[in-house]
Amino acid sequence: MLTLTGASVRNAYMFVLLAFVAFVPSAAAAPAGHEYVVSMANMSFGAIPSGLKVGDSIVFLNKDSVPHTVTARDHSFDLRVGPGQRGRLNLTRAGTFQIYCILHAPMRGALTVAS
Repeated sequence: MLTLTGASVRNAYMFVLLAFVAFVPSAAAAPAGHEYVVSMANMSFGAIPSGLKVGDSIVFLNKDSVPHTVTARDHSFDLRVGPGQRGRLNLTRAGTFQIYCILHAPMRGALTVAS
């Protein structure tokens, strides 16, 4: 019969724990992207930032008294932002995305996102 002392139990526990940790895949931490703010005021989009990259985010701040959308022409995203509210768009793909507000035709622009 095998008898374990307190030290043996601790050592066995540590061995099992370290073996488990050694085989758990680690997710590489992606560097945090930048956050940009684009105002929507006077029925238009403010300046769209340049140098956007995958992992960045844009907070659209609606300063008008009516709702707006930030909608991609390719239908890849459609963000709804009520009056006085903000909405976050996380950039997950590279490319150039033509955007517009489905409620106000003159509101349009383009987001160019690098990988």
